[in-house]
Amino acid sequence: MASLRTYDVSAAYLAASAVGDAIPLPFVTQVLDAIDFPPKYRWIFTPIKAAAAVGLLSARWSPGLARLTTAMLTIYFTLAVGLHAKARDLSVATVAAAVNAAIFATLTAKAPAARRSG
Repeated sequence: MASLRTYDVSAAYLAASAVGDAIPLPFVTQVLDAIDFPPKYRWIFTPIKAAAAVGLLSARWSPGLARLTTAMLTIYFTLAVGLHAKARDLSVATVAAAVNAAIFATLTAKAPAARRSG
């Protein structure tokens, strides 16, 4: 079983990523430009990542929702790897997307740790 701390850290990471998308940080713009993602649709990443952060934080109270969230994040990051490959962008962003896909696939395979009462 995956520890609740793992879910908390992952939620913080996605919340920070959502902020980076909302600003948008120059690095984020460069990555999305590299894969030719249309600027008019880039706004969608902020609410997706914010909702994912909330879903990950739910591991304490709703392990099923947290597991669904990790499954959706696995799909999200797998699609990101595909978009990078299609654009022939083999940058560090591609590696990061692949690592994220692997991490969230692993979390999907394992259930969140049981909450301790006390």
